[in-house]
Amino acid sequence: MYYLYHIPGKKIGVTRDLNTRVTLMQGYKENEYEVLEQSEDIDYISDREIELQKSYGYKVDLKKYKNLFNKMKINATEQTSTFPCPVDKLKGRLMDNKGLTWQTEFGQFEITKQNIPWIMANVKTSMFNENRSYIYNKAFYEAFFNPNHNPDIQTHEDRFDLIRDWAATRGLYDKGNAHTQYVKLMEEAGELAKALLQQDKPEIMDAIGDMVVVLTNLSHLQGFEIEDCIDSAYNVIAARTGKMINGTFVKDEN
Repeated sequence: MYYLYHIPGKKIGVTRDLNTRVTLMQGYKENEYEVLEQSEDIDYISDREIELQKSYGYKVDLKKYKNLFNKMKINATEQTSTFPCPVDKLKGRLMDNKGLTWQTEFGQFEITKQNIPWIMANVKTSMFNENRSYIYNKAFYEAFFNPNHNPDIQTHEDRFDLIRDWAATRGLYDKGNAHTQYVKLMEEAGELAKALLQQDKPEIMDAIGDMVVVLTNLSHLQGFEIEDCIDSAYNVIAARTGKMINGTFVKDEN
């Protein structure tokens, strides 16, 4: 998450870590600055920072925030592409490096907003160095770069299978349980509520996606699949009639 912060009378800036950047490095306490906006979209937050610096009359940065970072060096072999960071820090690095390209045996790959969720669902920790992570080139190629395959027509079942494969390889089904997944669902619901109040579109999308992942895993842990849950719900609502009242669909009483 990128935070667009304002130190009244001083500056407007962007950081991923408010405590380190603003409090520890610049010496301002929480009540001495405000967060104007937050987003996971580095392009948006970089443009917004410049826009608000001009609007508030502050010194305008010479470089946009997104251009301050060194490009990630991705090591491609015949089988894999390896990222120079651990899995738990990869999403932020990928967001910082949208548009980065590299060459593989399958041609040129590129990091995009659309394929970052796939990378995060399929990435693995290197067995040689826990601070490095990798994906398989062929799988990435088939999912996004094969000209004979259109990811836009990928079925929902394919997506749910990817989620279950991801969860299984990380031991979630062996060591996790439905109770912890329910707690996780409530946590993500809270994130969604916050994003809706702030009208943060990228965060709304992220929260909804996270809830779908949690529900997929919760279903599996209970011995059935989310596709069956969806079918069951649809069979109930398919013939339902009713009307909209104050923005809510109210079903007819039988």
